[in-house]
Amino acid sequence: MNFTEQVAISTGAASGMGLLFAESFAALGGNVLLCDVNEEALAQQVARINAQHKGRAVGVLCDVRDYAQICAARDRAVAEFGRIDVLANFAGGTAVRMQRVDRTAYPEFPDVPIEVYDWGIDVNLKGPFYFAHAVLKQMREQQSGLILNIGSITGAEGDGYGMDYPTSKAGVMYGLTKSIAQFGAKHGIRCVCVSPGPVLTRAAMANMKTLLGRAAEPQEIVDLCLFLASDKGQFINGENIMIDGGRNAMKRG
Repeated sequence: MNFTEQVAISTGAASGMGLLFAESFAALGGNVLLCDVNEEALAQQVARINAQHKGRAVGVLCDVRDYAQICAARDRAVAEFGRIDVLANFAGGTAVRMQRVDRTAYPEFPDVPIEVYDWGIDVNLKGPFYFAHAVLKQMREQQSGLILNIGSITGAEGDGYGMDYPTSKAGVMYGLTKSIAQFGAKHGIRCVCVSPGPVLTRAAMANMKTLLGRAAEPQEIVDLCLFLASDKGQFINGENIMIDGGRNAMKRG
C-alpha cells in the first residue's frame, strides 16, 4: 500500500489506535493531521512521526465535542495539504471508565450522574457526526474521500452499566455509516465502519473471550483500516466490518 500525496485526519491521535493509524499512514508515504485534546502528547508524537516516517504530520488541538474546533482542524488540513482523503474517527471511550466513575458510590446505571453519559454520547456519537459533517464539505468539493468510523463489539452486545458506549457505537456502526455512504455515493465518497472486539490497547482486554482465544493486537485493527483506505479496498462501502476474533459469533448465555 502506498499513500504518497494522500491526506488523512486521525482523531484521538495522541495515543492508542488513532496514533497507530496516523503513524502507519505516514510510514506508507501519506500526510496526516493528528487531532487530540492532549497538547503535550500530541506535540511529542507529531515530532516523532516527522522524524521517523516519509509522510508529514501536523498536530491540531481539537475537542471532538466542539464543532468550531473541528472546522478549524478541517481547514488546517486543507491549508497544509490541499485536500482530505481519509477521515479516521478514532476518538472515543466508555464514559464511566474515562470519567473514572466510582462504582461503589454509583452502583447502577440510574445512579451515575447524567453528565457522565453526556460526555460519552458527545464524544462517541456526536464527535464522528460533527467531524463527518465538517469534512464532507471538502470531500464533496474534491468528489472523493473515505469516512472511516470506529465501532465496537459492544455496539452489538450492549452494556447494562456503561450504556452511553453501546448506544453511541450502534448509532455509528449502522445509522451514521450507512447514511454517509448513501449521501456520499453521488460524490465519490465512501463510508465504512470497523468494529473491533477486544484489543490489547489495555491489559484488561485480554480477559474478554473470543473464538480465537485471544484479543487483537492494535496493528491488526489498523491494518484493516489501511486496507479500506487503499486502492485494494475501494469496493467496500456502507458496511460495518466486525474484526473481533469471532466474539460476535459466540453462543450467548
